Amino acid sequence: MATTVAPKLYKNYIGGEWVDARGGSAIENRNPANTDDLAGMFPASTAEDVAAAVDAAAEAYKTWRLVPAPKRAELLFRAAELLVRRKEEFSRDMTREMGKVLAETRGDVQEAIDMTYYMAGEGRRQFGKTTPSELPNKAAMCVRQPLGVCGLITPWNFPMAIPSWKTMPALVLGNTVVIKPAQETPLSVYNMLEVLNEAGVPRGVVNLVSGAGSTCGPAMLKNSGVKAVSFTGSTEVGILVGEECAPLLRPCHLELGGKNIILVMDDANLDLAVDGCIWGGFGTSGQRCTAASRVGVHKKIYREFLDRFTARAKSLKVGDGLDPASEMGPVISKKQLDTVMSYVQIGTNEGAKLAAGGHRLQGGPWAKGWFHEPTIFADVDPGMRIAQEEIFGPVVSVIPVDGLAHAVDVANGVKYGLSSAIYTRNVNAAFSAMRDLHTGIVYVNAPTIGAETHLPFGGTKQTGNGHRESGDAALDFYSEWKTIYVDYSDRLQRAQIDTGNLGPAE
Repeated sequence: MATTVAPKLYKNYIGGEWVDARGGSAIENRNPANTDDLAGMFPASTAEDVAAAVDAAAEAYKTWRLVPAPKRAELLFRAAELLVRRKEEFSRDMTREMGKVLAETRGDVQEAIDMTYYMAGEGRRQFGKTTPSELPNKAAMCVRQPLGVCGLITPWNFPMAIPSWKTMPALVLGNTVVIKPAQETPLSVYNMLEVLNEAGVPRGVVNLVSGAGSTCGPAMLKNSGVKAVSFTGSTEVGILVGEECAPLLRPCHLELGGKNIILVMDDANLDLAVDGCIWGGFGTSGQRCTAASRVGVHKKIYREFLDRFTARAKSLKVGDGLDPASEMGPVISKKQLDTVMSYVQIGTNEGAKLAAGGHRLQGGPWAKGWFHEPTIFADVDPGMRIAQEEIFGPVVSVIPVDGLAHAVDVANGVKYGLSSAIYTRNVNAAFSAMRDLHTGIVYVNAPTIGAETHLPFGGTKQTGNGHRESGDAALDFYSEWKTIYVDYSDRLQRAQIDTGNLGPAE
């Protein structure tokens, strides 16, 4: 393929140095909107590279854990300031490597900024507990302590936001990090690492190894020097990650798939609901774990809603994310495009009505990219594969529902449980939905996307294994509690045994 610019050769970041991969091979990072555009050449790392990064992180941990948390936080604050200054540059880099429109990549970088500022604040808020002892002249307390080297495996759809969700809480707590970005979008993680380096994070505290997940992932998981693993990706791969961690009893955080739904009740503000379903279904070309790939619509307003929704979807301008006029970019790769097209065929074979889209966009401005039309299936049965399986593309299934109880049953009738939403003006219905929707996130009169960094993020069922990212909940995964007792009675006191001898005061 031709390239519009000379490719830049990138290296791994290990022990505070930019170093070549041991094998010498490289992976192309091409713009999914224009495959002639080569964003860079990135290392195809080996198990040896991963081992070197883990060793560097383990050595750095010896001193990093002793740096006072407020001082660690000051470095994160500096990094946040640098991210602010370079936001536009990093956003354009992200659009070029990932494809989503500039408005969205600016939001992605902003999320990394928000998370870095937030975790900088946590440097002075790593609160433990003090509590009265049951024995006299004895103090009792508990404090957080870091885990050690954390292995982070991140996806391609949020190339800087999700890495920041994992990296910043790990660092402020005193852990060191080895991060393996998705091979489709390594550049944004490189940009984040450069900022942390410039902010003064010591050598070896953060390490980056780029390459194929099939090579680097197992190498990280099998390395006993890695004390905790955080993975965001598919449920199928997440199960394998969990299985690898189990024999070592290693803490493992899994953030996996979603099949999210927006419920539109008969009293909803239809204009607002359509806006939300367009953004929820087609933002990031549907390539979000929180994407609203299902819409359950009350039968009383079903046809009116469907007409408005399909008209809006058909009017969306699909194109290069660097074009300010584009409202939706490409999917990430030919492989993902093939997956989307296969599900369109599945939906057609299942008997769903293709109401909008359904085709690859080719020729003209789409000739050199992986573009697909915004696609809507109508009259979808909740049991159809297109309403059950994660597609990760711009395909939305519209399902008629009889009322709130039926809508909630449909919403909960999938194996995932990440995000859900309801549009209604009825406060009773809203609170019932908030109670009964079995998802980690619920929105009222807003789409299923738009999580904020100071609140927990994560899901139920096969969306994850119970841990949460973002907010102070993230601190729980990257630390463990240490309970401390200080007996200053100068005599042996036996908890529970001597407690019973104290008796009432005479």
